[in-house]
Amino acid sequence: MDTIIVTGIGGVVGQGIVRNVRATGLPIRIVGINVVSVSAGNHLCDAVYSVPYATESNYIDSVKDIAQQEGAKLIIPSTDYESYYLALHAETLQISVAASPHHVTGMCLDKFKTYLAFQAHGIPFAASCLPKDYSHTWGEIIAKPREGRGSRGILIAPQEPEKLDDSYMIQPLLKGVEITSTAYVTEAGDLLGTITMTRALESGNTTQAEVTFEYNERVENLIASIIRVFPFRGSFNVQSIVTAEGIIPFEVNCRISGTNSIRSQFGFKDVEYTLREKLY
Repeated sequence: MDTIIVTGIGGVVGQGIVRNVRATGLPIRIVGINVVSVSAGNHLCDAVYSVPYATESNYIDSVKDIAQQEGAKLIIPSTDYESYYLALHAETLQISVAASPHHVTGMCLDKFKTYLAFQAHGIPFAASCLPKDYSHTWGEIIAKPREGRGSRGILIAPQEPEKLDDSYMIQPLLKGVEITSTAYVTEAGDLLGTITMTRALESGNTTQAEVTFEYNERVENLIASIIRVFPFRGSFNVQSIVTAEGIIPFEVNCRISGTNSIRSQFGFKDVEYTLREKLY
């Protein structure tokens, strides 16, 4: 029986990953880690540990100690910061990490850096600027934290946006159908496949989702243009708006995303792909 670590088991992403691991029927023992000691996710795992936040200096040492104690072969991060720090310290950890290279996960932590990187290579992304550079030419706008997830801190039509600090970015308020597209890229850099859904959100979490095939060709072309330039590996997620000008991404999640629980029911089993590629 192989032992793996799943991070963030207190959240819906981590718990979805754990449930999908169980659903494979593979002989896998799950060690869950989380920043709090009590969570519903505890009851889905074979062992549970509390760890510091990924941004704290002792996080990597804590994870390394747990991995060595438990004999874990693989760690699957469920949060953005853990994806970055675990990828950054993969050699120190001496364990396989289900994440893209750290310079890719680091780029995706900051939406403004993602915009600049995509723009430099001619890849579509929602027009963006720092508050101090906003020239009041976009009409309706949205201000959002450069880092963070789950729609936290987003300001629609903010007053005096130029007075926000540089932790924010300004974008035109795109209107159209919002889609979420997940891709899986093998270790060799080949695109295994994509799945796209329309969805309804509440507090940043998906409450309803519907698979759509309408945008498949355009999404696959977009993903292909991304992975030609950036070495994404494993599962990652692109959130976009379908506009009259085309499909415009506005955020990239460089990890297994929250809809893993939903898409697995429709045959896109990126958690299982991760296990079979990384373990077997």
